[in-house]
Amino acid sequence: MENTDNKPSVAFFTLGCKLNFAETATITRLFIEKGYRKTAFNADADIYVINTCSVTAQADKKCRQAIKKASQNGGKVVVIGCYSQLKPDEIAALQGVDLVLGTRDKFNILERLEDLERGINQRVHSSCIDTVEDFNASFSLSDRTRAFLKVQDGCDYSCTYCTIPLARGKSRNPNINNILENTREIAASGIREVVLTGVNIGDFGKSTGDNFFNLVKALDTVEGIYRYRISSIEPNLITPEIIDYIANSQKFAQHFHIPLQSGCNKILGLMSRRYKRELYAERVNEIRKKLPHACIGADVIVGFPGETDDDFEDTFSFIRDMGLSYLHVFPYSERPDTKSIHFKEKVPASTKEIRVKKLIDLSERLRHNFYAAHIGTNQQVLFENSFVNNKAAGFTNNYIRIEVDSDVTLRGKLALVHLDKFNENGHVNGSFLIN
Repeated sequence: MENTDNKPSVAFFTLGCKLNFAETATITRLFIEKGYRKTAFNADADIYVINTCSVTAQADKKCRQAIKKASQNGGKVVVIGCYSQLKPDEIAALQGVDLVLGTRDKFNILERLEDLERGINQRVHSSCIDTVEDFNASFSLSDRTRAFLKVQDGCDYSCTYCTIPLARGKSRNPNINNILENTREIAASGIREVVLTGVNIGDFGKSTGDNFFNLVKALDTVEGIYRYRISSIEPNLITPEIIDYIANSQKFAQHFHIPLQSGCNKILGLMSRRYKRELYAERVNEIRKKLPHACIGADVIVGFPGETDDDFEDTFSFIRDMGLSYLHVFPYSERPDTKSIHFKEKVPASTKEIRVKKLIDLSERLRHNFYAAHIGTNQQVLFENSFVNNKAAGFTNNYIRIEVDSDVTLRGKLALVHLDKFNENGHVNGSFLIN
């Protein structure tokens, strides 16, 4: 075995979305190819790389906490990601930060570190986001069964609460052949599930004259991949032809995450979302018609400026009656340089807290009901690397977490499983069937 004691070490900490995790994985490989060894973030390392999110004030806070923790260990601290692009000088002023890289420079991290070693002491590299046009291919090759594959970056939407267009720039993507090459590399590594990630993946094709539907069809032809999941897609961009195609695909999972943000048209208008709740309902009903067992999740923001009790009840009843499968619930967070920060009629934090809890309780009921509807059925389960107390864990095509008794690791294996009953974790116990 190669002696790695003398290799420089690097540790990573990633906040935020699947896209960030895909990019961290790619940057990790750049370091390893340069001769670094990866170590845990809580261990001593020569370099600490913190990939940040800035969707909420809480995300910014977690970034600052990670910087403080890393700086106490004595290695160089490099901060990249959305927070770095939006507030580079603010981050550079924090004790212990050695290098701040914006959207354009994060994939040049090794060169910027070499500059520091040579005495070129420019610590902050953050270009105007309007000039960022490059697409940096990224995907994860981890010890999990699932890989995150970046297919799109940036966003041309102008939602009044969102800083992502300011942090990542305009919508852009590679050509389909490049994505297929990355997917084949993922398949060759033994990973069997690919999660398509991006900022606004339904907008794929803007920079290459293509479209997301063509990407879906092309990916379906790659050998070695058992499943694709679409991480998140806007309701106005998941077209009936995409739904119809997935309904007949053997590889695309019956799992849709479709951001809602609000079930009240007044609030959707204030948010500058590109749909009304009627279109959202139309898309969900189309999925239910073609794929009655599909898992459908949604993002919801509560406490947006101007949201009255009646507006919230509008959202609550809309979600309840739609019969979604689960929710990701977020209290509205004021972000600098967004339009909504100037809106009047702020919602008190205590009110937001009550509304969040009410929707989280609803989400738990929705998920329980969705799982319960499938108890007693037989499902194909793709097993992951979870193997604790002689149990293997995996997910069905429609995203139900299954645990089965097993004395061997089943990572990357597909098996037919009978869904027996709920367990104490709220997941489902299953038993093997013969294929």
